[in-house]
Amino acid sequence: MPNILTRIMAPFLKRGYDGASGGRRLRSQPETPATLSAMHAARGTLARRARYLATNNPLAASAVEGWVSALVGTGVKPQSNHADQGIRTALNLGFENWTADADADGATDYYGLQALMARRLVIDGEAFAVLINTGTTLSIRLIDAEQVDPSLNRDLANGRIVQGVEFDQSGRRVAYWIFPERPGMAFATALQAVRVPAADVIHLFKPETPGQVRGISWFAPVMLRVNDLDGWRDSQLMRQKVAAALAGFITNSEGTGQPFDGEQDGNTLIGGLEPGTLKFLPDGMDIKFSSPANIGAEVIDFAKITEREIAVGLGLPASILTGDLSDANFSSIRAGLIEWRRRIEALQHSVLIHQALRPIWKRWATTEVFSGRVSTTVPAALPAKFITPKQAWVDPKKDVEAELMAIAGGLMSRREAVTSRGVDIETLDAELAADAERAQTLGLTFNVPANTNTVAVEAA
Repeated sequence: MPNILTRIMAPFLKRGYDGASGGRRLRSQPETPATLSAMHAARGTLARRARYLATNNPLAASAVEGWVSALVGTGVKPQSNHADQGIRTALNLGFENWTADADADGATDYYGLQALMARRLVIDGEAFAVLINTGTTLSIRLIDAEQVDPSLNRDLANGRIVQGVEFDQSGRRVAYWIFPERPGMAFATALQAVRVPAADVIHLFKPETPGQVRGISWFAPVMLRVNDLDGWRDSQLMRQKVAAALAGFITNSEGTGQPFDGEQDGNTLIGGLEPGTLKFLPDGMDIKFSSPANIGAEVIDFAKITEREIAVGLGLPASILTGDLSDANFSSIRAGLIEWRRRIEALQHSVLIHQALRPIWKRWATTEVFSGRVSTTVPAALPAKFITPKQAWVDPKKDVEAELMAIAGGLMSRREAVTSRGVDIETLDAELAADAERAQTLGLTFNVPANTNTVAVEAA
């Protein structure tokens, strides 16, 4: 009777989503509980394993370099939007002069700090920096992610601390609890976390869920696959080492083996084998050599498929991850780069600029105004645009021609076209004017395509 009822009710008991069913095929499907609790539990382990991969695995190291180059390159530059041109120029020049002294540790400049933060963002999933005002100057000190005490969780009278990040009752970040010494220092003693106001801390991470507190390593989706592929490659390498080695087996009529090492008689070995010698075998003895299988095309195809899966999980084009362009053509690489650059732009503006570069600019501009080096108000000095490094074209000639047509047709401003090259239009125009004046003074003439130049100038 129960079986009959089950068959009758089966069409009505089926779930609307097969992925939520409990059948045999999905019985072993893992599930993720509440996203935040999973992040809190896995963040540290993922970061430690990602650090190992980025140090020891070629693909992981290539992925890190690919993302750092894409996000930062030679550096993202701020350009003041102050209404007064003179003050705007002073702010831009002052910031560029400050970049050489931006690092509190003196190890690099402002753009090097950007690259280092991007590197930790990819590997650890987050990067931290402390803004330090000393007198009338500003400097930036990068700190290790583990310096923000991940074990500190506490309820407060007016808020709470979660993994070293303090929130007020409204859920706003108000402070970070930071160890004064970096973990792993040779002379570090017992550490006590110090409360640092959130206004003085830069916390860079890619938000993946509402209420996220700390960042997750970008290697999380591919960590198992990278580790398994690494082990598989080691096995294949050992297989080739065995295939390249001379392996011989001496047997007698009874089928038992005889060791290689033995007594030598002139150039003839009685019981051993060395390069350049001949072996005389007694009656009833035979020698056979190993013939391990060579690596076939299916092994190479398997490696490429796995590498592409890893590239997808890391958000990278496969050619960027592996450096292999053997299967790429003009159309495929162009289409792949266009999609990847959209992803780069989104991360640059919503993560890198929003969380790190804009707060740094605001603190620096405020410091300049309060120090009296720039005669303006703080609100007027804060607006700025950020110029990202130029993305190289696949076909420069066609892309430039398309840009000129878009400018002439009113679909793009000349300022937008110049900014996309990673250059400020005012700086470019000043250089062009200076070049033209110098050429005229020296009586120099250059072969500039008149029509192209006219289109660009008229459209501007």
